[in-house]
Amino acid sequence: MKKNNSHFKTVGLIMVITMLGKVLGLVRDMLLGHNFGTGMESAAFLTASRIPRTFFDAIFASAISASFIPVFAQRMEHNGRDDAYRLSHGFFTWMGLLTAGFSLLGMIFAQPLVGLLAEGFDAETAALCAKLLRLLFPTVFFTGVAFSMVGVLQSMGEFYIPAAMSAVSNGIIILYYLLFCRQFGIYGLAWAFLIGWAAQALMQMPWLRKNQFHYRPTLRHEALKDVFLLMLPVMVSTWIQPVNQLISTRFASFLFEGAGASAMEYANTLYTMVAGILVLSITNVIFPEMSRLSSGGDESAFGSLIGDSLRGMLFLLLPMTAGLMLLSTPIVRLLYEYQSWDSFSTQITARALCFMSLGMVGYGIQNVLSRAYYARQNGKVPMISGIISIAVNLVLCILLSDRLNVAGLAIATAASATVSALVLLIPTAKQFPGVFSRRFFLGIGRMLLCTLGMGAVVWAVNHGLSGLLPDSVPGRILHVGLPTLSGVVVYFLLALILKAEELQDVIRKLKKR
Repeated sequence: MKKNNSHFKTVGLIMVITMLGKVLGLVRDMLLGHNFGTGMESAAFLTASRIPRTFFDAIFASAISASFIPVFAQRMEHNGRDDAYRLSHGFFTWMGLLTAGFSLLGMIFAQPLVGLLAEGFDAETAALCAKLLRLLFPTVFFTGVAFSMVGVLQSMGEFYIPAAMSAVSNGIIILYYLLFCRQFGIYGLAWAFLIGWAAQALMQMPWLRKNQFHYRPTLRHEALKDVFLLMLPVMVSTWIQPVNQLISTRFASFLFEGAGASAMEYANTLYTMVAGILVLSITNVIFPEMSRLSSGGDESAFGSLIGDSLRGMLFLLLPMTAGLMLLSTPIVRLLYEYQSWDSFSTQITARALCFMSLGMVGYGIQNVLSRAYYARQNGKVPMISGIISIAVNLVLCILLSDRLNVAGLAIATAASATVSALVLLIPTAKQFPGVFSRRFFLGIGRMLLCTLGMGAVVWAVNHGLSGLLPDSVPGRILHVGLPTLSGVVVYFLLALILKAEELQDVIRKLKKR
């Protein structure tokens, strides 16, 4: 029970820290929208910043989050801290060399990459995007260093500093907007991004030293082969989101003279902010614990951790999905429709956000279940899931982009996440039959009833307020806030009436603190 309460407290605090980072990231993107709208500079910058992040997520993030952490935890459990640290020294060295080399190649081939991944841009937008891409590709190196440090800290039970990284980098970029944007423009923004990403690595160094970690360059450790053997199937499985985003960007570059790429990027930012605060907070805490349970052979506790994590996540993710779909237009109008951002930009971004939100539940389930397989050093099942998911996204983008424009691309993204989750659910149900018990499905049924009741109230309040409130900042805040508050109250009241176990668990844990 103490362990569960500890997880509850840790997830709660990490959600607060993650929320701060996500809110600052939202402010960062709001300032980009206010200053550059969805026009040429915005489309060029968003695409140039997306490409190196996507390549990092597709190639290197898997090695760190899903390959290195389980092996590091295993060495820590069986061989002690000194041996685990020696493994991390070798891993840091390899990641540094690989990400530095990859950054250099990206800078050299920036122009062909833009031509391949944003073919719909006109010549001026493509040229600007390539220049910005050369400035931004070194973020791959800084992110590789920072995420390698995260792997060590999380394995040592330190979650708060890694969770705060995005708040620091976003804070630096926001300061640029406020103080220097008029003077240095879009090119200065690229330098601010570089500085922000470098700060993510620098801020972790004191905590590594606190844990008696002193980096010594080396290329050798016998467990490195275990990391790299696990890396390939895991790498393919973690391609889902980054590769799907590249596919969406390519098709979106043909829409609305490139504005479709900006709309998809802004919608994705809002989507990942809402989903990521909850999903990433849970998965970042449970993954090292999963790795330890897997190393110890405690199958019962491992399965219980999966089931409890899924139920707790879905209890909040289902109403978030409904709320984001119903309030997509007033949310986008409140956050972005100022200065260079017009009503058309609001329309296409809200449309993308609404349909993208359909995949939020699949996104959450996929993240939890894939990490369960990574913890057991089994990347084959997530790899199959990832390949199928990418294929679904590509086919739907081809079929729907011309007919439904950004809505079609968003539907493809949502369907991809949902298919990935379904592919993972089948073997999980066979391997851990206790996870998906009668109790689990009854709980999901209660959550759906609560969500339907909440959705009806949010729709009614939102519909009733349309045309009544002034088009001002206070009016826009009320147009988002009143339906949201009504929905939250109704959802939790229905959860109390239906005796939802997830809410009762939270109440019991709060009373014990």
